[in-house]
Amino acid sequence: MNIRKYRQDFLRAIGLIILPQVVDILCKSLKVTIKNKEVINKFNDEKKNFILAFWHGQMLLAWYLHRNKNFTALISKSRDGDLLEKILKHWKYNVIRGSSSKGGDIALGIMIDNAQNNKSIAITPDGPTGPINKMKAGVVVTSKKSNTPLILLGIGYKNKRVLGSWDKFEIPKFYSGANAVYSDPVYVYPDLSFEDTSELILKCERKLNELQLEANNFGNH
Repeated sequence: MNIRKYRQDFLRAIGLIILPQVVDILCKSLKVTIKNKEVINKFNDEKKNFILAFWHGQMLLAWYLHRNKNFTALISKSRDGDLLEKILKHWKYNVIRGSSSKGGDIALGIMIDNAQNNKSIAITPDGPTGPINKMKAGVVVTSKKSNTPLILLGIGYKNKRVLGSWDKFEIPKFYSGANAVYSDPVYVYPDLSFEDTSELILKCERKLNELQLEANNFGNH
């Protein structure tokens, strides 16, 4: 028996069990200010679905804010994805495993199908391997092919720890201030040309980065 591997697997199993509860406690402790929330409230009140996009490095609070709703989440097939899947299922997300490199076409088809059947979709459009804060096509293509509005979300933490991962993943400190800034809906029409769709992807990327800068500016909140 490989004692070291057994110990690692045991600790990982324990982590999978307690992680959702720890993340719950952390997120509940945050002092969150939300801007343009009326956009989300309107969709919820009218029972309409939408596609939500936020950067991979700031995803923790974004997932938490939309827990226990009618959401499907796209996450990678990596070991980190295993941990995230445990948290998201705890928060009642329907989870799809896939990425641009592994299971991408299948995952895209499932997302479109879910959106067409009145499920909201949550995506980190620069995941799972970056480049950081660069939008891949999947989120806009899903919006276009399902005729479902897209909303962008910037997340900022006043006090946080930044990891050395490719996405500079941010973990807020307990009781930190936090900002969530929503865009107005972006409508991606099914008859949009390839060239216009490509340009819209770049516009959405720029807009999401603007929202991220605004969310990180605590002097104005």
